Amino acid sequence: MHIPDGFLNAGVSVATGAAAAGVVGYGLYRAREELDEKSVPLLALGAAFIFAAQMLNFPVAGGTSGHFLGGMLAAVLLGPWLGGLVLTLVLLVQCLGFADGGLTALGANVFNMAVIGTVATYFLFRGLKAVLPRRRPYFLAAAGLGAWLSVVLASGACAVELALSGTSPLSVALPAMLGIHAVIGVGEAVITALVLSVVLAVRPDLVRTYDLPGPSAVPVDSEVSR
Repeated sequence: MHIPDGFLNAGVSVATGAAAAGVVGYGLYRAREELDEKSVPLLALGAAFIFAAQMLNFPVAGGTSGHFLGGMLAAVLLGPWLGGLVLTLVLLVQCLGFADGGLTALGANVFNMAVIGTVATYFLFRGLKAVLPRRRPYFLAAAGLGAWLSVVLASGACAVELALSGTSPLSVALPAMLGIHAVIGVGEAVITALVLSVVLAVRPDLVRTYDLPGPSAVPVDSEVSR
Protein backbone atom coordinates (compact mmCIF):
# COMPACT_ATOMS: atom_id res chain seq x y z
CA MET A 1 0.00 0.00 0.00
CA HIS A 2 3.04 2.29 0.14
CA ILE A 3 2.76 4.88 -2.63
CA PRO A 4 6.10 5.52 -4.38
CA ASP A 5 7.40 8.84 -5.71
CA GLY A 6 5.83 10.06 -8.94
CA PHE A 7 2.40 8.49 -8.42
CA LEU A 8 0.74 11.54 -6.84
CA ASN A 9 0.53 15.08 -8.13
CA ALA A 10 1.62 18.05 -6.05
CA GLY A 11 -1.89 19.04 -4.97
CA VAL A 12 -2.75 15.61 -3.56
CA SER A 13 0.66 15.28 -1.90
CA VAL A 14 0.34 18.66 -0.19
CA ALA A 15 -3.28 18.14 0.90
CA THR A 16 -2.73 14.69 2.37
CA GLY A 17 0.56 15.78 3.92
CA ALA A 18 -1.09 18.74 5.63
CA ALA A 19 -3.91 16.59 6.98
CA ALA A 20 -1.44 13.98 8.23
CA ALA A 21 0.74 16.65 9.86
CA GLY A 22 -2.25 18.05 11.71
CA VAL A 23 -3.28 14.68 13.14
CA VAL A 24 0.29 13.68 14.00
CA GLY A 25 0.84 17.04 15.67
CA TYR A 26 -2.23 16.55 17.81
CA GLY A 27 -1.05 13.02 18.59
CA LEU A 28 2.25 14.41 19.84
CA TYR A 29 0.34 16.85 22.04
CA ARG A 30 -1.74 14.02 23.50
CA ALA A 31 1.36 11.87 23.98
CA ARG A 32 2.58 14.27 26.67
CA GLU A 33 -0.41 13.24 28.77
CA GLU A 34 -0.68 9.58 27.82
CA LEU A 35 2.91 8.33 27.82
CA ASP A 36 3.89 6.68 31.08
CA GLU A 37 6.27 3.97 32.28
CA LYS A 38 3.82 1.28 31.19
CA SER A 39 3.00 2.58 27.71
CA VAL A 40 6.55 3.52 26.63
CA PRO A 41 7.91 -0.06 26.42
CA LEU A 42 4.63 -1.25 24.89
CA LEU A 43 4.89 1.50 22.28
CA ALA A 44 8.44 0.42 21.42
CA LEU A 45 7.50 -3.27 21.20
CA GLY A 46 4.43 -2.48 19.12
CA ALA A 47 6.45 -0.37 16.71
CA ALA A 48 9.07 -3.11 16.31
CA PHE A 49 6.43 -5.81 15.69
CA ILE A 50 4.49 -3.71 13.17
CA PHE A 51 7.69 -2.66 11.42
CA ALA A 52 8.72 -6.28 10.94
CA ALA A 53 5.24 -7.37 9.84
CA GLN A 54 4.93 -4.51 7.33
CA MET A 55 8.07 -5.68 5.54
CA LEU A 56 6.03 -8.59 4.13
CA ASN A 57 4.46 -7.09 1.01
CA PHE A 58 1.79 -8.50 -1.30
CA PRO A 59 1.75 -7.32 -4.96
CA VAL A 60 -1.27 -5.31 -6.08
CA ALA A 61 -2.22 -4.22 -9.60
CA GLY A 62 -1.12 -0.80 -10.82
CA GLY A 63 2.38 -0.77 -9.33
CA THR A 64 1.30 -0.67 -5.69
CA SER A 65 1.59 -3.23 -2.91
CA GLY A 66 -0.26 -4.32 0.20
CA HIS A 67 0.91 -5.63 3.56
CA PHE A 68 -0.04 -6.09 7.19
CA LEU A 69 -1.03 -2.65 8.41
CA GLY A 70 -1.11 -3.03 12.20
CA GLY A 71 -2.98 0.21 12.79
CA MET A 72 -5.90 -1.32 14.66
CA LEU A 73 -3.59 -3.46 16.77
CA ALA A 74 -1.63 -0.36 17.79
CA ALA A 75 -4.80 1.65 18.48
CA VAL A 76 -6.40 -1.08 20.59
CA LEU A 77 -3.22 -1.54 22.63
CA LEU A 78 -2.29 2.11 23.04
CA GLY A 79 -5.29 4.23 22.08
CA PRO A 80 -5.76 6.08 18.78
CA TRP A 81 -3.25 8.89 19.24
CA LEU A 82 -0.29 6.83 20.40
CA GLY A 83 -1.25 4.18 17.87
CA GLY A 84 -1.18 6.76 15.11
CA LEU A 85 2.27 7.89 16.24
CA VAL A 86 3.51 4.28 16.13
CA LEU A 87 2.37 3.90 12.53
CA THR A 88 3.86 7.27 11.61
CA LEU A 89 7.24 6.28 13.08
CA VAL A 90 7.18 2.94 11.25
CA LEU A 91 6.36 4.62 7.94
CA LEU A 92 9.06 7.25 8.44
CA VAL A 93 11.75 4.63 9.10
CA GLN A 94 10.62 2.52 6.16
CA CYS A 95 10.63 5.51 3.83
CA LEU A 96 14.00 6.96 4.87
CA GLY A 97 15.82 3.73 5.64
CA PHE A 98 14.39 1.23 3.17
CA ALA A 99 12.91 3.38 0.37
CA ASP A 100 9.57 1.68 1.03
CA GLY A 101 7.23 4.44 -0.08
CA GLY A 102 8.32 7.69 -1.70
CA LEU A 103 9.47 10.72 0.25
CA THR A 104 7.09 13.00 -1.66
CA ALA A 105 4.27 10.55 -0.90
CA LEU A 106 5.15 10.17 2.79
CA GLY A 107 2.33 12.49 3.83
CA ALA A 108 -0.19 10.49 1.81
CA ASN A 109 1.07 7.19 3.21
CA VAL A 110 0.84 8.53 6.77
CA PHE A 111 -2.64 9.88 6.00
CA ASN A 112 -3.81 6.53 4.62
CA MET A 113 -2.29 4.19 7.17
CA ALA A 114 -1.83 6.24 10.35
CA VAL A 115 -4.78 8.65 10.09
CA ILE A 116 -7.43 6.60 8.28
CA GLY A 117 -6.13 3.10 9.03
CA THR A 118 -5.44 3.79 12.71
CA VAL A 119 -7.02 6.91 14.24
CA ALA A 120 -10.23 7.10 12.20
CA THR A 121 -10.87 3.37 12.19
CA TYR A 122 -10.36 3.26 15.95
CA PHE A 123 -13.58 5.23 16.41
CA LEU A 124 -15.43 2.66 14.27
CA PHE A 125 -14.02 -0.05 16.54
CA ARG A 126 -15.12 1.96 19.56
CA GLY A 127 -18.66 2.15 18.17
CA LEU A 128 -18.72 -1.58 17.50
CA LYS A 129 -17.47 -2.30 21.00
CA ALA A 130 -20.19 -0.12 22.48
CA VAL A 131 -23.07 -2.03 20.83
CA LEU A 132 -21.72 -5.57 21.23
CA PRO A 133 -22.12 -7.62 24.44
CA ARG A 134 -19.44 -6.82 27.00
CA ARG A 135 -17.53 -10.09 26.78
CA ARG A 136 -14.01 -10.85 25.63
CA PRO A 137 -14.94 -12.76 22.44
CA TYR A 138 -16.99 -9.79 21.23
CA PHE A 139 -14.17 -7.40 22.11
CA LEU A 140 -11.83 -9.48 19.93
CA ALA A 141 -14.46 -9.65 17.18
CA ALA A 142 -14.80 -5.86 17.20
CA ALA A 143 -11.01 -5.50 17.01
CA GLY A 144 -10.84 -8.01 14.16
CA LEU A 145 -13.56 -6.28 12.17
CA GLY A 146 -11.92 -2.94 12.86
CA ALA A 147 -8.63 -4.34 11.57
CA TRP A 148 -10.31 -5.51 8.36
CA LEU A 149 -11.95 -2.11 7.90
CA SER A 150 -8.64 -0.33 8.49
CA VAL A 151 -7.05 -2.13 5.54
CA VAL A 152 -10.04 -1.67 3.23
CA LEU A 153 -10.54 2.01 4.05
CA ALA A 154 -6.84 2.83 3.75
CA SER A 155 -6.61 1.08 0.39
CA GLY A 156 -9.72 2.90 -0.81
CA ALA A 157 -8.16 6.24 0.14
CA CYS A 158 -5.02 5.25 -1.77
CA ALA A 159 -7.09 4.47 -4.87
CA VAL A 160 -8.88 7.84 -4.67
CA GLU A 161 -5.55 9.67 -4.38
CA LEU A 162 -4.16 7.84 -7.41
CA ALA A 163 -7.28 8.75 -9.36
CA LEU A 164 -7.16 12.41 -8.32
CA SER A 165 -3.53 12.51 -9.42
CA GLY A 166 -4.39 11.09 -12.85
CA THR A 167 -2.24 8.01 -12.26
CA SER A 168 -5.04 5.50 -12.68
CA PRO A 169 -8.78 5.91 -13.32
CA LEU A 170 -10.90 5.37 -10.23
CA SER A 171 -12.84 2.67 -12.09
CA VAL A 172 -9.59 0.70 -12.35
CA ALA A 173 -7.75 1.61 -9.15
CA LEU A 174 -10.63 1.27 -6.69
CA PRO A 175 -11.78 -2.28 -7.60
CA ALA A 176 -8.16 -3.45 -7.82
CA MET A 177 -7.22 -2.01 -4.45
CA LEU A 178 -10.40 -2.95 -2.61
CA GLY A 179 -10.52 -6.45 -4.08
CA ILE A 180 -7.06 -7.58 -3.02
CA HIS A 181 -7.07 -5.67 0.27
CA ALA A 182 -10.41 -7.15 1.27
CA VAL A 183 -8.59 -10.49 1.22
CA ILE A 184 -5.46 -9.13 2.91
CA GLY A 185 -7.74 -7.61 5.53
CA VAL A 186 -8.90 -11.08 6.58
CA GLY A 187 -5.32 -11.93 7.52
CA GLU A 188 -5.02 -8.57 9.26
CA ALA A 189 -8.13 -9.34 11.31
CA VAL A 190 -6.90 -12.80 12.30
CA ILE A 191 -3.43 -11.58 13.32
CA THR A 192 -4.86 -8.65 15.27
CA ALA A 193 -7.34 -10.84 17.16
CA LEU A 194 -4.71 -13.50 17.91
CA VAL A 195 -2.15 -11.02 19.24
CA LEU A 196 -4.75 -9.29 21.40
CA SER A 197 -6.02 -12.64 22.67
CA VAL A 198 -2.52 -13.56 23.84
CA VAL A 199 -1.96 -10.19 25.51
CA LEU A 200 -5.36 -10.34 27.23
CA ALA A 201 -4.60 -13.81 28.50
CA VAL A 202 -1.40 -12.75 30.24
CA ARG A 203 -1.55 -8.97 30.80
CA PRO A 204 -5.01 -7.50 30.17
CA ASP A 205 -3.94 -4.33 31.94
CA LEU A 206 -1.66 -3.54 28.98
CA VAL A 207 -4.60 -3.21 26.58
CA ARG A 208 -5.67 0.40 27.01
CA THR A 209 -9.07 -0.06 25.35
CA TYR A 210 -10.05 -3.17 27.32
CA ASP A 211 -12.77 -2.12 29.74
CA LEU A 212 -14.70 -5.30 30.48
CA PRO A 213 -15.79 -5.80 34.09
CA GLY A 214 -13.31 -7.60 36.29
CA PRO A 215 -10.37 -7.03 38.61
CA SER A 216 -7.99 -6.44 35.72
CA ALA A 217 -10.20 -4.05 33.81
CA VAL A 218 -8.74 -0.60 33.19
CA PRO A 219 -10.42 2.71 32.31
CA VAL A 220 -10.43 3.10 28.56
CA ASP A 221 -11.37 5.62 25.92
CA SER A 222 -10.39 8.26 28.44
CA GLU A 223 -8.14 9.72 25.80
CA VAL A 224 -11.17 10.65 23.71
CA SER A 225 -13.71 11.37 26.43
CA ARG A 226 -11.84 14.14 28.21
